[in-house]
Amino acid sequence: MSRSHIDVSVLAGEACPVSEVLDHVSGKWSIGILVAAAQGPVRFTELERSITGISRRMLTLNLRKLERDGLLVRTVHPVVPPKVEYTLTEMARELHKALLELTDWAERHGSTVAAAQAAYDREHNE
Repeated sequence: MSRSHIDVSVLAGEACPVSEVLDHVSGKWSIGILVAAAQGPVRFTELERSITGISRRMLTLNLRKLERDGLLVRTVHPVVPPKVEYTLTEMARELHKALLELTDWAERHGSTVAAAQAAYDREHNE
């Protein structure tokens, strides 16, 4: 086996936890929830209003998932009616920073990617 040979099975094993985490945070609604919650403590109804197209049920499921993953903290205030707020954990704040960097990268390189796709399509569809 040459030095340049890479054992893909080893890489796949190492990537598995990464893939699992990325699957959780890259879901259709997770990023929107994390971005909305990054502004500080946010209530359920504020999240519901700020995320276009999400149903109450889907919001509830995603909030529970993000809380279970350690990305959100749910705080119930003992008042009537109950007041529930969601806050990003430090880990989620770090993720939010990475998402902003990814967004910046996409904005800088989006037209280059589109041009490369168009060139590829012209070359391979002739």
